[in-house]
Amino acid sequence: MTRTPDHRDADPSPATPASLSAEEIASAVRSRTLRAVDVVAEALDRVERADPVLSAFIEVWADDALRRAGEVDARVEAGERLPLAGVPIGVKGRRGLGTAGPLLEAGCVAVGATSVPGPGTVWQTWGLGRHGPTVNPWRHDRTPGGSSAGSAVAVAAGLVPLATGNDGAGSVRIPAAWCGVVGLKVGNGRLPSSDRTGLMVPGVLTRRVGDAAAYWRVMSGNATTAGAGASAASGSMSVSVSVSASASASASGDRPTAVWSPDLGFDSPDPDVVAVAHTAALRLAEAGALRLTGPHTPLRLHDPAPAWLALRTPGTGPTAEVHRIRAANDSRLADLFAGTRLLLTPTAPTPPHGHEGPGERYSTALTWAFNLSGHPAISIPAGFGPDGCPVGLQLVAAHGEEELLLEVAGVAEGHLGPW
Repeated sequence: MTRTPDHRDADPSPATPASLSAEEIASAVRSRTLRAVDVVAEALDRVERADPVLSAFIEVWADDALRRAGEVDARVEAGERLPLAGVPIGVKGRRGLGTAGPLLEAGCVAVGATSVPGPGTVWQTWGLGRHGPTVNPWRHDRTPGGSSAGSAVAVAAGLVPLATGNDGAGSVRIPAAWCGVVGLKVGNGRLPSSDRTGLMVPGVLTRRVGDAAAYWRVMSGNATTAGAGASAASGSMSVSVSVSASASASASGDRPTAVWSPDLGFDSPDPDVVAVAHTAALRLAEAGALRLTGPHTPLRLHDPAPAWLALRTPGTGPTAEVHRIRAANDSRLADLFAGTRLLLTPTAPTPPHGHEGPGERYSTALTWAFNLSGHPAISIPAGFGPDGCPVGLQLVAAHGEEELLLEVAGVAEGHLGPW
């Protein structure tokens, strides 16, 4: 993808932090080539210039951010090696700092709270910031998706290289797809979550896959293995995304197998969306990132909508229907991953809708099955639809396979990008 969204420099100077990934910023701050204070000041300036139109932020914490950046510089000067030193980030919602603790300890600097759906909103693919509705940076008449709306926009528009989100039905992956960025939903139970249903899990939005891997390295330092379908042992979480290393593995024939499903057996996604995502999947196979295979029988999951909605309805517990849908889907996914390592689908079944709302379509149709099952998933940019908006390709892996997702996405970035 070579197009550039509105409010993103088409040819940013290599000397400016806006052109750098989170990993590159941290390396420069650790080596004292850049100061965290200067990086954060520039990010705050970008926010102030672009946010009156984009409305990606609910609040901006300029004074606190600059103070925090000064503290990061002092820690680096004292010899402390911070993995994400001086990286400006957005945090989802006013309570986002509560889940960003490991990132802040690693040297990130929170510049503000990103937008989420407004009060009384009955649909979640939307955001309300301090300047009004959050707009999609590719087309301002379209929504960015949600509920991690502002985080996706802040990353896509180059205001920050990394922003936090959480994903209960697709709230990281859908805005990642519609804004043309990377969105990782970790497996259920892998990181702490206060959601009573167990459906909502942490996630991150980035422009570069390596930055999503850096997030995972930091956050999984305290990862647990409790929760639905979690791996029995998390092992070492020191994943390092390397396109060249992954490519050499592919060249030696060690390519992960993958199955393509346009609809998970129950949905009817738009043909244009399916075509873009499928083309991206084929390009990944041609590039040696994975090996597409066909299952003996097409994957046919039960529509997760009744189970998900029942679990999220206050006062409603797991009904017989919830148990039936979850058990059937868990069994079918277990059978699938017994024979393949990845499942590929479009991320969202439709292009981004207008600010009037999504109508009768569930944008979550292809994502929320994996909140019920607990599998990790990532959305990566696949290309553009006829309307000029990005389309996402969703990669789903077996429980505990976040590292595989990041590795394959890193190879994808080398062949489908730059993003």
